[in-house]
Amino acid sequence: MKHHSHARVTLGGKLSAVLVAAGSSVGLGNIWRFPYVAGDNGGGAFLAIYILCVLLLGLPLMLAEFTVGRASHRNAVGAFRALDSRWSFLGYNGVLAAFLILGFYLVVSGWTAGYMVRSLTGELARLFSAAEYEALFAEFIRDPWRPLVYTGLIALATHSVIALGVRKGIERSAKVLMPLLFVVLIALSVHSLLLPGGGEGLRFFFRPDFSQVTPSTVLVALGQAFFSLSISIGTMVTYASYFKPDTDLRHTALNVTILDTLVAVLAGVVVFPAVFSVGIAPSSGPSLVFITLPGIFNGMPLSMVWSSVFFLLLIVAALTSTISLHEVVTAYLHEEWHLSRRAAAWTTTLSTGALGAVASLSMGVLGGWTICGLNIFDSLDYLTANIMLPVGGLLTCLFVGWRLDRQVLRAQLTNDGTLPFRIYRLFLVLLRYFCPVILLLVFLDNLGVF
Repeated sequence: MKHHSHARVTLGGKLSAVLVAAGSSVGLGNIWRFPYVAGDNGGGAFLAIYILCVLLLGLPLMLAEFTVGRASHRNAVGAFRALDSRWSFLGYNGVLAAFLILGFYLVVSGWTAGYMVRSLTGELARLFSAAEYEALFAEFIRDPWRPLVYTGLIALATHSVIALGVRKGIERSAKVLMPLLFVVLIALSVHSLLLPGGGEGLRFFFRPDFSQVTPSTVLVALGQAFFSLSISIGTMVTYASYFKPDTDLRHTALNVTILDTLVAVLAGVVVFPAVFSVGIAPSSGPSLVFITLPGIFNGMPLSMVWSSVFFLLLIVAALTSTISLHEVVTAYLHEEWHLSRRAAAWTTTLSTGALGAVASLSMGVLGGWTICGLNIFDSLDYLTANIMLPVGGLLTCLFVGWRLDRQVLRAQLTNDGTLPFRIYRLFLVLLRYFCPVILLLVFLDNLGVF
């Protein structure tokens, strides 16, 4: 295995590697996006296809990124440059995507913080109809200063973790935030299961009805699997560069994938029984979390408690992602621009915070600033999700599948021949042929070709 002379901090142990990488992949995509996407696409059938997509697309890609990160022990740009300098542009794509995503992700994370405050003060409990919740949400995101304050608070919370470094900051936060996430999710799941009529929601979510499945369902499931695992934004390359030489990349990738999927499934168990219990369509779209669910919690005993716990869950999920996105940019500035870690962290915080402020204001006072008809917030989302990520994933498959030295790849996956990797050939076939074709289809679908 390649070892580089420059000293580099490593994560504590095998559990740390799993928790840190899982923290990166678990985010609002699992808890906020997954339930409404599953609801839109027929529930159980979508879940079955999604799990298959995670195994056939997500796992090989994650292993590919882990290989690049640990073989080089460098940030996303330095990693590709060290392995083949002609491919360093792929690292730049990852760092830029992480920067742009963090710009609007801080805003959405700020909304969850704002809603938690509203829940704790009882403001949400005083509303009654869906129309009132809708008006509240619309008014909140258009407000010029309140979302900005919350965006700033999330940015500073993220900064405080990154500034402490890899061991004291990222690793410690993952060991606290990930277990907390599961405790809150399980408590909310149990609560949802005890609701009258909740069984109907579980049946919808777990009993596949394949008559609902269309080619577009499969493409949506592939897209969700891809985004949910945080692939091709440099996070897995960056985090794997901190793995120890004896970390088993195969088991780490499998465990991260299982944890990530488990969070999405538990989120469905929280949402669907609650939605069915009050007779709302499960496909209420992105507004599910900020409009539909607060209304549902409101009809329950101890509504303020459950609503606050739910928004706490969203904040925790958001933070695990903002930390990993921030680290991609910070590590790049620290190692490639030779800034001190502290200066790199502040540069990242202030620049992504400024981008976040513009994205937040584009929902209201800066609504006139558009790119191809989309406001700044939506254009950041569109550019990263529909173009940069699928292209980055596609090129990563081609790089690791076709360009990377076979010996480097095999050495990383088997820890220099000390671990068996019986499905190595299958892994190569998926990475060389299957994944690129699938990602090309997802990319073309995103652009509206189909």
